[in-house]
Amino acid sequence: MRRTSPAVLAATVAIGVGAGFVLDQALTGSGRPTFTPSIMLPVLYVMLGAAVVAAALPIRRAVRGGAVRVDPFRALRIAMLAQASSLVGAFTGGMGLGLLLFLLTRPVPPSLGSTGAVIAAVVGAVVLVVAGIVAEQLCTIRKDDDDDQPGPPEPDATPSHH
Repeated sequence: MRRTSPAVLAATVAIGVGAGFVLDQALTGSGRPTFTPSIMLPVLYVMLGAAVVAAALPIRRAVRGGAVRVDPFRALRIAMLAQASSLVGAFTGGMGLGLLLFLLTRPVPPSLGSTGAVIAAVVGAVVLVVAGIVAEQLCTIRKDDDDDQPGPPEPDATPSHH
């Protein structure tokens, strides 16, 4: 599995910025109020980030200790969850930035409540991205010696006389 690259995260943020800006533009164009995320959203992001890191910690302890065998499928599942968390955080953080960009480019200054909720959502999304990247790093298992050689093991180099 490849780690989440900064380029993918940056592209996801850019897509989110565009989506957030277009969403608010479409809402106000149709006469509806702008989108304001729930104040519980950043709390949920922080809790999700903590859960992802907590799930990755036993993998890290097992890798460092070496006494317990690490289930590679469990490590992969948690690493995939961590990667998904960082991508979701990047997209929704970008979407929050797009919402904020729309609010700040309006001729009328936005209310403090809607701006504060959007900023809190962006901060929560950043926490989720960081937690996902940390958890992904914690799930890194060192390569085994036999991982370098694909296929069956090489036969002994000494010639056999049959």
